[in-house]
Amino acid sequence: MSPAPLSRPLTITVWLAQLVAAVILGSAGLGKLTGNHDAVVLFTTLGVEPWGRVTLGTVEVATALLLLWPRTAGWAALLAMVLMTGAIATHLFKIGVVYNGDASLFVMALIVFVAAATTAYLRLVRGAATAPQ
Repeated sequence: MSPAPLSRPLTITVWLAQLVAAVILGSAGLGKLTGNHDAVVLFTTLGVEPWGRVTLGTVEVATALLLLWPRTAGWAALLAMVLMTGAIATHLFKIGVVYNGDASLFVMALIVFVAAATTAYLRLVRGAATAPQ
C-alpha cells in the first residue's frame, strides 16, 4: 500500500523547506569551495584549513543538490541535519554563537536544521518520497 499524497499546503511546505535548506547550504558550500576569506579564517581558527573547508564545502554542495530531487530529498535532509548539528555544536562549544561580530552563521545553521527536519519528516515519515502526480 502506497502512502497517501500530501495535501497541497504540505506539498508547498516541503518544497519551500527543501529550497530554503538547499539555497543556504549551496551558497555556504560554494563560499567554502571558492576560498572565501571569512571561511578560510574560520577553518584556520578551527585548525582544519584547508582540508576541512574543502571537504565540508563539497558535502554541503552535494547535499544542496540532493535536496532538490524529491526521491533523495528526505535522506539529504537527514544529512543536512547532521551537518547542522555539527555547525551548531561548533558555535556553542568552540567559537561562540556570536562569531566575527554577529550571529548570522549560527542563525543560518538553525534555519537549515529546521528546514531539513521539516523536509525529512514530510518526505520520509509522511511518505512524500516522490513529486505529486
